[in-house]
Amino acid sequence: MASRLAASLALFFLLASVAVLIAVAVVQVHKRTYESAGLRFGIVLDAGSSRTTLYLYQWPAEKENNTGVVSQTLNCMVDGVPISSLGQNSSLDQMSWSSLKNCVAQAREIIPPSLHSITPIFLGATAGMRLLRSQNETASDEILQSLENYLKSLPFDFRNASIISGAEEGLYGWITANYLMGNFLERNMWNEWLHPQGAKTIGSMDLGGASTQIAFTTPIEEGASAEGYTRVRLYGYNYNVYTHSFLCYGKNEAHKKVLAALVLAQKPSKTVENPCFPVDYSTTMSAADIFGSPCTETPQDYDPDQQLHLVGTGDPARCRAVVRTIFDLESCRGQANCSFNGVYQPALSGHFLAYAGFYYTANALKLNSSFTLDSFNSTVFAFCSKNWTTLIANYEIREKYLSAYCYSSNYVYNLLVEGYKFTAETWNNIIFKKKVENSNIAWSLGYMLTTSNMIPAEPKRLWLPMDNSVFAGLLFVFSSLAILSLMFLIISLVRVCY
Repeated sequence: MASRLAASLALFFLLASVAVLIAVAVVQVHKRTYESAGLRFGIVLDAGSSRTTLYLYQWPAEKENNTGVVSQTLNCMVDGVPISSLGQNSSLDQMSWSSLKNCVAQAREIIPPSLHSITPIFLGATAGMRLLRSQNETASDEILQSLENYLKSLPFDFRNASIISGAEEGLYGWITANYLMGNFLERNMWNEWLHPQGAKTIGSMDLGGASTQIAFTTPIEEGASAEGYTRVRLYGYNYNVYTHSFLCYGKNEAHKKVLAALVLAQKPSKTVENPCFPVDYSTTMSAADIFGSPCTETPQDYDPDQQLHLVGTGDPARCRAVVRTIFDLESCRGQANCSFNGVYQPALSGHFLAYAGFYYTANALKLNSSFTLDSFNSTVFAFCSKNWTTLIANYEIREKYLSAYCYSSNYVYNLLVEGYKFTAETWNNIIFKKKVENSNIAWSLGYMLTTSNMIPAEPKRLWLPMDNSVFAGLLFVFSSLAILSLMFLIISLVRVCY
């Protein structure tokens, strides 16, 4: 009887020990949690031809397929002059530096102090500095060096201050457009980031002050030069992107080309009729304002101090014709894949996101994000036919910008239709936008996404219900108890049987 009782107790302790071991293992494995490694931040200074903008981005320290899931946290525009104009006016320089430091201070407030030293900061200068470098490389180097010295003095991880190429600017803009439109990643019902099934990319078109860029995915055509193509890998996928940047064809520099054409056509008169300015509008400019740019040819009798009086005639048809003259279309005559100025461009495909100057022009005309070419043309001609008094009364736009929108709209037409070869049908594939949700469409986001490919990912931290020492101790105790119970059970059963 005693042996049977001992055997029963041994069996009970054996089963109990096994049950406890299973329970401890299940709890340790299935109740473990992963804590995010937290956020990481990056700062990009977009030093454009018109202004400098500081963008602060953030992304999870653990990344998706080696590319950060980046979102915009801060957009701070620097007052004063663009960096290409630094060193020309001390009071404006002081204003610019003060405003820049204010933007940096805002970023410092957002980023936790513990992350300051590992937050990368970059400065990318675009077409304005590309033009200055072509004119005066010493001046451009000195400006970049002064900015680099300042950025290095900050508590952040300074990475680079450089002039990016037009091709890079176009590529980064394309990456931004597709990222914001959800063509790289989307959240599923479990809040996980996945590559969208069957997602197609969208082309991008950027119109800045000194250059314009176009970029879209397309196979490299047989026999075509690979010069305009870039292969980029994002979120585990490869993309083949055609991109081209036209220096001197940004909205402001192209305007100087148009003004130069008008002045030269009406020489030697110092009063110049401008069909792109509204009736009853006039302004005075110096010859240096027009011919002082490397984008315009200097006439032989050039006097930079000469004052020119420009008078608006409000003639939309003639304005469009004059703007058309700044494009070399003859060099592409008879060629299927050619935009203008003899530049190779594959056939357009898919939808396009037009931002920056494209958006501002459409918005000034009170157009929505999508509209037909006929609607655009009728709106442009109606706008250009209004006199200055009517425009001021009906449009809440600063006068220096309002006077130029007839030119801008006709420039957009010529660039897209005559230059890039959009038709009435393919025009419907263009979306004019400034933002997607809370993020600006700008090359800087694409730059940050690309750069985050090179920033090491950090694994999520594993949190277990029990410390490893406690878990090991419990395993040892109950494993020992199970072994002893099994041995005692065997001995008890042997005694009962014999």
